[in-house]
Amino acid sequence: MKLITFKTNGYSRLGTLTEKNEVVDLNYAFQALLQSKGKFRSETIAEAYVPSDAKGFIEGGEESLNYAKEAIDFAQAKPDVFNHQLIYKKEDVKIEAPIQNPGKMFCVGHNYEEHIKEMGRDLPENPVVFAKFDNTIVGPEDDIVHYPISDKLDYEAELAFVIGKEAKNVSEADALNYVAGYTIVNDVTYRDIQQRTLQWLQGKTVDGTAPMGPWIMTSDELQDPDGLELVLTLNGEEMQRSNTSNHVFTVQKLVAFLSGLATLKPGDIVLTGTPGGVGSARDPQVFMKDGDVVKIEIDKIGALENKVVAENKQK
Repeated sequence: MKLITFKTNGYSRLGTLTEKNEVVDLNYAFQALLQSKGKFRSETIAEAYVPSDAKGFIEGGEESLNYAKEAIDFAQAKPDVFNHQLIYKKEDVKIEAPIQNPGKMFCVGHNYEEHIKEMGRDLPENPVVFAKFDNTIVGPEDDIVHYPISDKLDYEAELAFVIGKEAKNVSEADALNYVAGYTIVNDVTYRDIQQRTLQWLQGKTVDGTAPMGPWIMTSDELQDPDGLELVLTLNGEEMQRSNTSNHVFTVQKLVAFLSGLATLKPGDIVLTGTPGGVGSARDPQVFMKDGDVVKIEIDKIGALENKVVAENKQK
């Protein structure tokens, strides 16, 4: 399932994108299904099992996913039986970042060998971990705002995964059972600000530096995150290409490692690192500027595309 967050009439709602390129409102669809079965308190029940926000839905696990699938079938068969709209044309809504309020947002650095080499580092014995915060999250239809604090605005294509259930001291063998699904994140970085201290945080946490989406591909459909081709283009020119089979630390290893440090919760997001080809490592260097379009494509997930806009040119 392509799990999305979309905005209509000023409200953000949980939905899915169908093969017909239509958006189904999952919460309202489940309410309609319950009403068709003569259930009382359908709104309350729907909010408990298929809530209108992605994080709450993920907390419901497989049970919520199964209810949502039933609701989708019902909405497609009977789209006009409810007092709220159940199905929208994709172009009539705004697609937002699939999760906007993660409890934790772990980022992994130096997780592709070619990127480690281009940055002049040795292969790490343990994952290099830093954080972003929810102020960085923007959606697939939002611009990347370029603030005048630096002209070294770099791109980083990354596979990200979303935790599906509470995880503590999880084994690698069992790790994928704790993943709700996968999405794409551009770990936008003000490179000189990142590198002016040993700690990277300040160059990584500027507002709007984590474009995310366009959806979460749920793990019932994408069961193996290994072997996914990843490509980033800047204004149509290929800048990064690799495969998740080149991860130094696999998704399984990261779940095991991070759950040994902190209790992972549903809705937490982990960015798995970027491959070689970042702008700061090129000769000559290439950085994003006003008007640029950056696009990331990952096999079996989709594409995330954003335009870079100078702060003083924002609408």
